Amino acid sequence: MKPTSPWCGLTREARRRRHRWGAALALPLLLVSWTLVSASPVLRKKKPAPPLGEILKSMNDSAKHLRTVSANIDYTKVTVVVDDKSTEQGELFFRKGKPPEILLNFQKPDPKVILFRQKRAEIYLPKSNQIQEYDLEKHSGLVEQFLLLGFGTETGELEKSYSIKLTGEEVLEGDTTAVLELTPRREDISAQLTKIQLWISEESWIPVQQKFFEAGGDYLLTRYTAVKTNRVLPPKTFEIAAPAGVKRVKMG
Repeated sequence: MKPTSPWCGLTREARRRRHRWGAALALPLLLVSWTLVSASPVLRKKKPAPPLGEILKSMNDSAKHLRTVSANIDYTKVTVVVDDKSTEQGELFFRKGKPPEILLNFQKPDPKVILFRQKRAEIYLPKSNQIQEYDLEKHSGLVEQFLLLGFGTETGELEKSYSIKLTGEEVLEGDTTAVLELTPRREDISAQLTKIQLWISEESWIPVQQKFFEAGGDYLLTRYTAVKTNRVLPPKTFEIAAPAGVKRVKMG
């Protein structure tokens, strides 16, 4: 027995109406189907993070070629017990050397310039027209351990001072970073910090963020943006432009 056609028993005009109705409905159904398919999640395999050994090698290669760094910088100090947070914003200038030269020029909330050079530190406070001078002869290593951690430091030296662990990847403002956790091996560092986190750009292989944890739970978060490397920085970059008559005070 032949199957009965759905068109059987219909007049020619009825068949025409049904054909027009089917054609009119076909396009909306097609669009709805396409929308549902395109809206369905597409499963993509996430690219695995590079292994720790590869990250350290890339950081080491970057350190060998790093000469200068300039960047915008945010320092956020968090005191957990009283839930207090304060942020300073400014610029960082770094030139590699032994010892390196570093200038921090903070504009907000209060202007302040900090210069590290020749195992000395100078802090210029424009409001009081004063430069405080510090002798870092016995503590120059700590400047590189804290302030410059991950900038131009070869990973062999880093591993002497820290146990290093890869904790994952994180995207910061569009920059894919490898997140490293550093636990101090040296007593002079562990007396100040329990651990440090570094967010290492997988493009430049230098830090774009650092987080320093103190024993009591307080921490300092440092964020670097608009980072530029190996630009020519004139000598005056690492000078404090203080007015005549500024008062110099030697600190202990």
